[in-house]
Amino acid sequence: MDAGSCNGCELEIHALNNIVYDLERFGLRFVASPRHADVLLVTGPVTVNMREALQRTYDATPAPKWVVAVGDCALDGGVFAGSYAVVGGVAKVVPVDLHIPGCPPTPQQLLSGLLALLQTTS
Repeated sequence: MDAGSCNGCELEIHALNNIVYDLERFGLRFVASPRHADVLLVTGPVTVNMREALQRTYDATPAPKWVVAVGDCALDGGVFAGSYAVVGGVAKVVPVDLHIPGCPPTPQQLLSGLLALLQTTS
């Protein structure tokens, strides 16, 4: 879920579907609805306008669920911290289970984080 990002993190996330990283070989795939998700990847600082949407998306995701804050902005607002339009990092709105740092994180970092999350839940 894009909570207000510049889309740099989304570009790296989309790379996970290409033949180099092939996310599905690990049993992971992107779904269109939070009702079919186990993990929410949240990018960007949470903007004032996206706060409610993030909360509703989290609430729509069935338990057990995990939230992954992707990128530096998702941690604490990044370069947008302090703006009148930004609430802050993802954890200000929903509980975060894993943070993958970077601006933006590389596909390798994203994949490593997601695989580590799978290891801790197995």
